[in-house]
Amino acid sequence: MDNTKSAPTGAEGILRGKVAVVTGAGGGIGRDIALAMAREGARVVVNDIGAALNGEGRDAGPAQAVVDEIKALGGQAAANTDSVADPVAGRRMVECALDAFGRLDIVVNNAGILRDGFFHKMGDDQWDAVIKVHLYGSYHVSRAAANHFKEQESGCFVHMTSTSGLIGEIGQANYAAAKMGIAALSKSIALDMSKFNVRSNCIAPFAFSRMIASMPTDTPEQQARVDRLKEMTPAKIAPLAVCLASDLAADTTGQIFAVRNNEIFLMSQPRPVRSVHRGEGWTPQSVADHALPALRAQYHSLDRSSDVFRWNPI
Repeated sequence: MDNTKSAPTGAEGILRGKVAVVTGAGGGIGRDIALAMAREGARVVVNDIGAALNGEGRDAGPAQAVVDEIKALGGQAAANTDSVADPVAGRRMVECALDAFGRLDIVVNNAGILRDGFFHKMGDDQWDAVIKVHLYGSYHVSRAAANHFKEQESGCFVHMTSTSGLIGEIGQANYAAAKMGIAALSKSIALDMSKFNVRSNCIAPFAFSRMIASMPTDTPEQQARVDRLKEMTPAKIAPLAVCLASDLAADTTGQIFAVRNNEIFLMSQPRPVRSVHRGEGWTPQSVADHALPALRAQYHSLDRSSDVFRWNPI
């Protein structure tokens, strides 16, 4: 069921009184998060440049359409069509929230594009475009909100990462690097700003969107994977995002979650798994003879996300 349409906006929602900026909210996951937050009482700045999947073009229509949906529910929203890849755009988004609603409490960094390609064929333009939207974009908007959150001694960031970076995926070096960078950015924000009561968490979403729709379906295996993903609607991501943004998750920061249909996962973060020691120190030869054989049992295989999540979504 698409819960974005199941209940009207209410003054008693868990985000009542809060203001959120949601980037890339003109469709897909961002749209459902914006609608869900509005339904829980938040006033929402809906950011979307209305670009194609590869980041090209602009259209104010998608952002305004979501604003109209929120208003039809009885909520309050404002449209913003700045590009997160623009260094000054983050400041304009924060200013939009302050001008329209007088405050800002939540930032959801969701905007994204894809320019997939095998690493040995990847061009600098493919790399730069994806890094600028995902990683730089998350930085720009978060940095613009950081001083405001510090001064008011409260605030919450929700960033979208991906198992493409956390686990691995073929043909997505740019996207995977950006998404892994976002996980590190979120953890750093959580560490640096916890003393100001500012929280930062990540979600790795599994959901069928236009980004997933661009995946190849040249083989029966690829087609089967896309068919499974079609079962996972963007609306399934919204409940976790809303909860993380609320005071109900006041003790949750620096974490990485994944959502796959009706499943919510807490993802691991890198920690030592095994060690070896030589009192006399190491040489390249003793590393080869002793260290690597001792550690090899704990090596990670070249897994892709689909190798780890082998069961059908629940």
